[in-house]
Amino acid sequence: MLRDTLEKLSELHGVSGVEDEVRKFIIKEIKPFCDEVSVNSTGSVIAFKKGKNTPENKLMLCAHMDEVGLIITDVGENGLLKFAAVGGIDDRVLCGTPVLVGDEKLPGVIGAKPIHLLEGDERSKAPSIDNMYIDIGALTKDEALQRVCPGDYAVFDTNFGQFGDGLLKGKALDDRAGCAVLMEIIKRDLECDMYFVFSTMEEVGLRGAKCVAFSLAPDMAIVVESTTAADIPGVDECSKVCKVGEGAVISFMDRATIYDRGLFKMVQRIASDRAIKWQFKKGVTGGNDSGSIHNSRGGVRTAAISLPCRYLHSPCGVIAENDLNAVCELVHALAEKAAMSK
Repeated sequence: MLRDTLEKLSELHGVSGVEDEVRKFIIKEIKPFCDEVSVNSTGSVIAFKKGKNTPENKLMLCAHMDEVGLIITDVGENGLLKFAAVGGIDDRVLCGTPVLVGDEKLPGVIGAKPIHLLEGDERSKAPSIDNMYIDIGALTKDEALQRVCPGDYAVFDTNFGQFGDGLLKGKALDDRAGCAVLMEIIKRDLECDMYFVFSTMEEVGLRGAKCVAFSLAPDMAIVVESTTAADIPGVDECSKVCKVGEGAVISFMDRATIYDRGLFKMVQRIASDRAIKWQFKKGVTGGNDSGSIHNSRGGVRTAAISLPCRYLHSPCGVIAENDLNAVCELVHALAEKAAMSK
């Protein structure tokens, strides 16, 4: 089941640059269903599966394995760990958050100066990541260095779960949800040959997908991503971008890509014809692996289908299971139509 795959993916750890756990799991799951599986020099997984027909267009479907997280930069004399963000994280969501540090997955808690000790303007400002630390229970620098060193990563310690009316919560839904969708499609019978890419380092500059697109040289690409759902109090209706529960999200433009107009119209027709619930991404913010794929070599016709997710890049995101299923069905349908189109 798609949800079960997502749960397993969500609880794996794979900050940008150390996607090893995620990569190992994906390869194990998809290898029996693929004709070829390889890993390139930047750690991205490239899988090829033959279908019933040879496509008109070489098609690449892409989702990224990495998640936002933290990296240890220094260890204080008091045993507390200084850190920096890997990827875009809102400082406001960090204080008090439980994390797991290093290869040992040591439990830790992100801390900052207590509120009752703040003075003047400090009280009205969100704490900066520069003024935070991770407490792993060590009392001295030497004690901490026995378990952790600069360059170690830390991830949010969040359990996946179901709640409310068909909602799912967990970490790294951006973009383990996209990975789960690609894994599900790989396990199905395909009408034509397709390449599936699980890319690295998207959160730090779309790096893995850039390398794969150059070497693979596809004619078309479909990027499967999670995107910000701002359907919460305090946000104007026209600024809500997309809404959880309203279906798959189709993009026309963001800060990294103007999407292929033909594919943009094609995916709308497919969704309407098949009664798949969908919505526009009503904004041009953000970006995804499309930004490095669409301008690779001589250019790649690119579309993006996204999953609406509340609290993106935080310790815990929220999605609707029905939206996840809608994304899966729409991506599969678009892939087969686009690959065979002339």
